[in-house]
Amino acid sequence: MDRVDRTDRTLGSRQLAAMLPAPAGTRPAYRHLARSISALILDGRIALHVRLPAERELAAALNTSRATVTAVYDLLRESGYARSRQGAGTWTALPDGQAPSGITRLLGAQDTAIDLARAAPGLPEQTLTEALTRIAPQLAEHVHTPGYHPYGLPELRAAVAERFTRRGLATRPEQILVTSGAQHALTLVLGLLCRPGDRVMVENPSYPNALEAMRRGRLRTVSVPVTDTGWDIEIVESTVRQVVPQLAYLIPDFHNPTGSLMPERDRARVLRATQRAGTWLVIDETLADLALDVPAPPPFASYGTPGGNSQVITLGSMSKTHWGGLRIGWLRAPARLVTELAGQRVATDMGGSVLDQLLALALLAQAEELLPPRLEQLRRQRTALTAALVEHLPQWTWQLPPGGLSLWVDLGAPIASSLADRARDYGVRIEGGAHFAPDPGLFEQRLRIPYTVPPDTLHEAVQRMATALADGLPPTSTARPPHWIA
Repeated sequence: MDRVDRTDRTLGSRQLAAMLPAPAGTRPAYRHLARSISALILDGRIALHVRLPAERELAAALNTSRATVTAVYDLLRESGYARSRQGAGTWTALPDGQAPSGITRLLGAQDTAIDLARAAPGLPEQTLTEALTRIAPQLAEHVHTPGYHPYGLPELRAAVAERFTRRGLATRPEQILVTSGAQHALTLVLGLLCRPGDRVMVENPSYPNALEAMRRGRLRTVSVPVTDTGWDIEIVESTVRQVVPQLAYLIPDFHNPTGSLMPERDRARVLRATQRAGTWLVIDETLADLALDVPAPPPFASYGTPGGNSQVITLGSMSKTHWGGLRIGWLRAPARLVTELAGQRVATDMGGSVLDQLLALALLAQAEELLPPRLEQLRRQRTALTAALVEHLPQWTWQLPPGGLSLWVDLGAPIASSLADRARDYGVRIEGGAHFAPDPGLFEQRLRIPYTVPPDTLHEAVQRMATALADGLPPTSTARPPHWIA
């Protein structure tokens, strides 16, 4: 079930009530409800410029008085989170000076805070400097050209295609589109292949920015669970068969955030199921190279039958293996679709930076030299994080992922949001598990903790979180159960 009626941009009263705490559990109720709604707007779970339910309807759904809801809406308008239109109701808004959580999560941590909100490594300074020196002559040659490459720099397309072929999936440069990161690639795909109201199958939990792109595309997400033991492929198959989604978005390689790796036999089953349904399958392989305890998996599409991957789109990126600031990603798809996607991207950026693409080409050429020490560093940091958790927070549990960049930690109680709020006061920035949920009310007992910072920093961060927890968290609201369960 979708949270927002995407036809008239109206938020249903029962949908909103499912995301809010019970009014009887807090005093004054109207202030707590207003804060909860404003937080949902900042987090993107309630979209901007959406009409809120009528006061009488929301009061009935919350089992509270209309006067309480009137006070909630008045406070939202006073604080800038809502605006009223004569005869048209109350609509969500964003106050001046406020930024959505999707933006603030990408900004650097302020002051001395330890940043565990972003699972992304840095690039060694010497590596960057040497690569820039090598590409300087090539860049000088390009300045005498217009510099527009809507498909991507030909040399980089060829290198990415060769990389797929070397991993076991024969690929031509014509099947590659270079993008400004994997998120850009996903947004292009959603814009071309989906229309508002289309159903999209996603994992639960999943990558927050991908879910946000789907919300902004006014798509209806249908979720399938990913647990500590991985995917239930029978549920995936039955969902595809019964729902027949227009598109399915999966992260099978060291899944973000759980770290799970989909078994080979299950990959073939997913490919067969989506092929039978005519569903486009979008595979996010941005973490595929970060194999810490197992061999790096072959491309997902290579498990299909010959000719059976004509509706498979594979996303890749250098953000997780090299540096997020490089903003280089790609997608592999049928050549005809690549042409259509290139035509669509011209309306937004006409092509990526030649400098960035030359730098990416140089770094990819050094992959066999640069990747092993990066993996060894991640192993050391993962060991340091688990040791710190055992020492300071032994009541927390997790499954050790065979690769990727983070742990998906079970706190044993639904305190993740409260802990994340309090941890900021102790100099740690981290996100609760609810950010990874396609539906409200889920994963409040989970934290994603990246191991992308040095061991000493990880130990200090865990120690600070343990202190925050020991000093006491603010009382959590009594939230009603969601109206649906994913």
